[in-house]
Formats: sequence, structure tokens, C-alpha cells
Amino acid sequence: MSVPPHAPPPPSPSAPGRWGGWHAWSHWGHLLRLTGRVLAWACLRSSYQGARWRALAEQLVAAAFPTLPWYAVLSTLFGQVLIRIVVVTAIGYGLTPYAVDMVVRVLVLELIPLTAALFVLLRVTVGHGLALQRLRAAGVFDTIRAAGGDPLRELALPRVLGGVFATVLLVLLSVVIALVLAYLNLYGFTPWALPGYTRAVGHIFTPAVTLIFALKTLGFALAVALVPMAAAFEPQPSGEVRALVRTAAVLLAVELLSLIGNYY
Repeated sequence: MSVPPHAPPPPSPSAPGRWGGWHAWSHWGHLLRLTGRVLAWACLRSSYQGARWRALAEQLVAAAFPTLPWYAVLSTLFGQVLIRIVVVTAIGYGLTPYAVDMVVRVLVLELIPLTAALFVLLRVTVGHGLALQRLRAAGVFDTIRAAGGDPLRELALPRVLGGVFATVLLVLLSVVIALVLAYLNLYGFTPWALPGYTRAVGHIFTPAVTLIFALKTLGFALAVALVPMAAAFEPQPSGEVRALVRTAAVLLAVELLSLIGNYY
């Protein structure tokens, strides 16, 4: 079959790959712009006044407090099992002086922020993203824009701050539980070892390690709070699975940066 003289040339095989790569980068660019807008709104005093403060308070309570009892129980069980394994192993190999260091570095610095972030992601922020997509489909975004408002500020910002607050709160709760369980597993119910224990923990939490831990917790909190809701503001909202994959990618990037800061 002959090709007409004025027919356009067939597309090259690499064209779909180039378009797919550009499409993926556009999603990440949209996420970065959205993050900048949310952080800008969060820094304004007017975002916490009047009816906006009431909406924010409702989201903070709804995101954090229903998850506290279940997470406290799960964190206690998981922490007790892991701490007992570390303590027994350290005693068996004659490494008892290093047991506190291993518990704090493995459980507190590495596992607790990631576990809390994943818990908030699955229990809270994925639902927030789906709720925003339903509101957009129902025309609520257009109604807010017609009234001169910004749906990102009125609807997404309280949910983002609620997710961040829930993650930070669960991390702090888990750290307290883990440190108490570590002391009880190592020394029992005696108070006489408390000065040495606090001194050992203080040697681990140097200013640099504390700063990296705080930034890592904040990065995890922003990742699980922002990425699932970004799909509702894209021109073509993506599915729940893609939102989870992007969130996992951001969490992995934050974890790698924290490891580089702590150990390199």
C-alpha cells in the first residue's frame, strides 16, 4: 500500500515515552506549586481568624484525636516487642551498655516517624483527598471561586494542617512511649537509673540529630498531608493508587536525606 505524498510522517516510537515522562514531571511541578501556595496561606494570620479558625479547629480534632487511642495501643505493643528483642540480643552478646543507643537510633529516630506518617496517611489524609475530589465533582470549588474565594485555602488548608498536626502528635506520643518502655525493659521500676538513662539519651540527641529528627518529622507530615490532596486540584484528578505511590516516593526521599544527614 502506497503512502500519500502529503501524509504526515508516522510518530517515532520514542514519542509516547517522551510524552509520558513530561506528563509525570508536570505532576511533580504541580505538587511543588501547590505546596508553595499552601505554605504561603499557612503563614498568613488571616488563615486563622473568624470562620476559618473554626474550620481549622474541627479538622485538627477530627484528624488527631480519634486516632490517638488506637495508635497508642499499637505503638505500645510494637515498641515493647521491638525493644524486648533489642534488649535481649544486647544482653546475650554482652552489649548491654549499647542497648539504649540501639533502641533510640532504630526505634525513635527511624521507625517511629515513618510509622506515624503511614498511620495518618491510611487513616486520615487519603480520606481527605477523596473528600476533596467529591467536593470538586459536586461543583463546590466553582462556587467558592465565584464568591471570590480560593478552594485551596478554604477547603484544603484546614485538612493539610490537620494531617500535619496529627502526624506530629502521634510521633511525640510514640517517642514518649518508646523511651518509657526502653527504661522499664532495661532497669525495671527503679528510679535510681533515671539520671544515667537521661544522660545516655541526651548524648544521642545532639543538636544536629535533634534538628534532623524535627525536619524529618515535619517532612513526613507535609508529605502525607499534601500529596494525597494534590490530586483534587489537578486538571485531571488521578486515582488513589497514584497518590499513594507519589506519597511513598516523597517519604523515601525524605528518609534518604535524613539518613545522609545522620550517618554521613
